Amino acid sequence: MMRSLFSGVSGLKTHQTRMDVIGNNIANVNTTAYKSQNMVFSDLLYQQTQAASGANADTGRGGINARQIGLGSKTAAINTAITRQGSAQSTNNPWDVMISGESFFIVNSGSQNFFTRDGSFNIDSSGNLVMASTGYRVMGWQVDEETGEIQSGPVQALQVMKAENMTAPAEATTNGIVSGILDKNDTDVHSKAGLVRTFQFFDARGYSYTAQFSIHALSTDGQYYVQLDDITDDNGQSLKDYYNVNDISQIASFGEAKSIEETKVYGLPGDGSVTYKDGGNGKTGTFTVNYNYGEILTGFGENVMMSMAENLKVTAPAADNNKLPANSAVTMQGDVTLDRNVLQEKYGLTYDEKGGQYYYRPETKNADGSITYGDRTPLGPNPNATPPTGPDATAWGEVLSKLGGNVQLATGGTPAAPLISVDEKGAVTMSFTANFTTNKESAFTAATGTFGVTLNYPADKAEIMEKAYGLNSTDNVKFDINYITPDGHASVTRVESYEGNALVFDTKTGKFSYVGDPEQTAVTLDFAGSTTDLTGQTVDLGHFSDISIDFSTIRNVNNGKTSTVAYDNGDGSENNLGTGRKEGALIGVEISQDGKIRASYDNGLSKLLGQIAVTKFANPAGLAKAGNNLYKTTLNSGEFDGTGIDITSDGEGSMESGVLEMSNVDLAGEFTEMITTQRGFQANSRIITTSDSMLEELVNLKR
Repeated sequence: MMRSLFSGVSGLKTHQTRMDVIGNNIANVNTTAYKSQNMVFSDLLYQQTQAASGANADTGRGGINARQIGLGSKTAAINTAITRQGSAQSTNNPWDVMISGESFFIVNSGSQNFFTRDGSFNIDSSGNLVMASTGYRVMGWQVDEETGEIQSGPVQALQVMKAENMTAPAEATTNGIVSGILDKNDTDVHSKAGLVRTFQFFDARGYSYTAQFSIHALSTDGQYYVQLDDITDDNGQSLKDYYNVNDISQIASFGEAKSIEETKVYGLPGDGSVTYKDGGNGKTGTFTVNYNYGEILTGFGENVMMSMAENLKVTAPAADNNKLPANSAVTMQGDVTLDRNVLQEKYGLTYDEKGGQYYYRPETKNADGSITYGDRTPLGPNPNATPPTGPDATAWGEVLSKLGGNVQLATGGTPAAPLISVDEKGAVTMSFTANFTTNKESAFTAATGTFGVTLNYPADKAEIMEKAYGLNSTDNVKFDINYITPDGHASVTRVESYEGNALVFDTKTGKFSYVGDPEQTAVTLDFAGSTTDLTGQTVDLGHFSDISIDFSTIRNVNNGKTSTVAYDNGDGSENNLGTGRKEGALIGVEISQDGKIRASYDNGLSKLLGQIAVTKFANPAGLAKAGNNLYKTTLNSGEFDGTGIDITSDGEGSMESGVLEMSNVDLAGEFTEMITTQRGFQANSRIITTSDSMLEELVNLKR
């Protein structure tokens, strides 16, 4: 009876404990982020009155079970449903934050870290982010002042509303980015004005300016240049006029003056004649040359650079309004260069220098593999040496005859004797000039590589190029005839000049290659520190900052003949650094899903203020409740590493601003548990009263 009495007592105690747990759950049904608990029963010790015995094969008696009398119940565990998410409650307070997932906020009392799911935060008088209920400071990561990026590491208290965060001071623009498509078939790109785009930027005082840039196509596919056209202020006035200077380049420069030079031989259509205007009498005519080519050296006529004009004749047609006038002067110029490799490999000549004299001498390979060298043939003096006389001053015709040719040069009169030069690498060049008039026929035999005719009418070159070759010089493209060959082909040098930066694309993919110089992705709009105006006064330009403009995202692909190129300030990163701005006031704060706190200002700036860090535990149910919606670590929960994590790092958690997590208490379940607990308590009380009655009867036996 005494055992049953104490079993009833233990049952009352455990049911009372269970009722305490239920009561606590119901009391916290509206507590922010409260996690409900439930109690687990277990039986207590057992008194064994007889041990169990096994079967006995010898006697044939079977085994019997142990006889055990239970001594009641006890509390086995009180579990917390810590991983069960509570419902969301909207508060519209930007500082209220709810965690989705199994993470915990980290807060600090000043001496100890605690952990909570309660995201009802506030800002204290010092600008710290704190728990509204306890004032404990919320922990996270600060922003690196230089990069503007989150500086992860050991968690620190977040002071987000510092004085410097209440306003956004004016700042000069230092970065820009160009994006979009540059379509090569866009007519604007090929126009004189180019593809014009504007770029807005700020100076250090927050004043706004607009730079006008233009992109122009070069003659080569995939190559363009971009130049600065003008800069205007907020009133639309050019800074050139505002500061009273001659040119905008005195204020800011964008690239340098450059030119692209190429030489190309253009062929004539039709009969090979060149039509031009005579500068002397205004008549037009046709310049006709009759020719045939021979070989300069035996066996090497297939080499164009070794070809020659043999029995060249310049014939003057009948003089009329459509022909070249008689007695017109014509100058023919030519040269041929034989480099050292050609002379050695093709002609078997060896080069050496002795006593300030250049020599070539033939070499012969003998049957036994040995090499025999012939006599030295002097080719001319070292330019830095005293010119030789006597036998050393061998005529060029004799030199060529030594090389295996049979070349006859005219002496005296016309054509003039050729000029011979040898460079430091042993290359031999012969240059000549021959003068003719159109009233007679002149024979000329000479070696030539770039053999041609130079007209005596320089002023007419432009018209000749336009009518004969279709070449028109423009403001930035200039053509110039070097010579016209006897068959009417012209060697023309084309110079394309611009001031700005080259913009080059990969013609296979249309992707950006470089701007300015190879391997360069950005160029600088470079402001002068000061300049001098037209009155001689010094103008201070120190409020402007140089701007690095990145072109790496622009593409040169088909877009229906329409370009979408756009200039934006900033570097295009997450924080868009270097945008520049006027001074602005704080107008709002938001907390993003990754816990990053951003401030918005009325000047359009968005500034990162910090990031709320969270942590996870191997066994979150092992955390100990510390009151005030706080938890602390235990040996069974795992330790906090002091660093924390980004809540989005595993892709499962997030934060939501303006929302709080509600209690996860299930009232229906709690009331059901309350009923069963009440009945259990009543039943255990009956054990005590019944045991008491039995004891009373036992005492009454003595009466």
